[in-house]
Amino acid sequence: MNENKISKVKPVLWEKTEKRAVRCNICHNRCIIPEGKVSRCFARKNVSGKMELNTYGLASSVAVDPIEKKPLYHFHPGTKVFSVGGWGCNFRCKHCQNWNISQSLQKEAVHFISPDDFVELAQEYNCKGVCWTYNEPAIWLEYTIDTGKLTKKKGLYTAYITNGFMTTEALDLMSPYLDAFRVDLKSFEDEFYREICGVQSAKGVFETTIHAKDLGMHIEAVTNIIPTKNDSEENLRNLARWIVKNLGEDTPWHVTRFFPCYQLMNLPPTPIKTLHRAEEIGREEGLNFIYMGNVPGKSVTKCPENFKKYNS
Repeated sequence: MNENKISKVKPVLWEKTEKRAVRCNICHNRCIIPEGKVSRCFARKNVSGKMELNTYGLASSVAVDPIEKKPLYHFHPGTKVFSVGGWGCNFRCKHCQNWNISQSLQKEAVHFISPDDFVELAQEYNCKGVCWTYNEPAIWLEYTIDTGKLTKKKGLYTAYITNGFMTTEALDLMSPYLDAFRVDLKSFEDEFYREICGVQSAKGVFETTIHAKDLGMHIEAVTNIIPTKNDSEENLRNLARWIVKNLGEDTPWHVTRFFPCYQLMNLPPTPIKTLHRAEEIGREEGLNFIYMGNVPGKSVTKCPENFKKYNS
């Protein structure tokens, strides 16, 4: 477990509260952690009234992927990206495809990857960039900062594959080392986030995503469309409209097909016609780039200039 190595890393964005509890300010949950307990995401723990890290450098998943798999279509297309995930999550999504790593910390299955080894592996496999993915990367903030610093020195690009729920102050710490912010915009409605994701409001997601835009990061958005949960025309139109207004008309919007998983096995897969309607809605609201995901066939990536010529 390399407990000694982990304990030497200082946690950021935390404060002491009453009765020897500590508050984490990494995400909008702002967990208050009693003495001897761990955070909701498993990444932090309260040891004798002080915050310590619990999962720094502990990898659950490592892969070399095409960048389009993230999906990121307008960001270094055709390149390989070194993808690494940790353990835990600040959400409790009922449809999570990676629930076995996001909803637990399986100590017998962890692998410690030092920041130096992280960068060496990315280069060894001829990757042009790295991304933190598979679970929520923001809860791994100290590790992504440390690996990001080394990665940028080697001239590699970086990307977060995120639910967007990190605080703006956390994003500020990571921003010097982060190029792309691939964010899940799961719904425009708070009710969805409460029922399906286990958090009180979507507000933090939209607030932090706007901040990422203001910081100059490349942004692409994904909405996994779930029958009866977030597939209403009103919800999809509100999402598309928000993207145009706050992120820009050229922001790619990936509308992806839901398949029964984890705690939503009772729902059917998303009808293909629903994805086509989402694409139509995106066009009607002014988005130039809408891509359907988790469907048969091959997606076509076009740069903005060629796309506009193609559709003129």
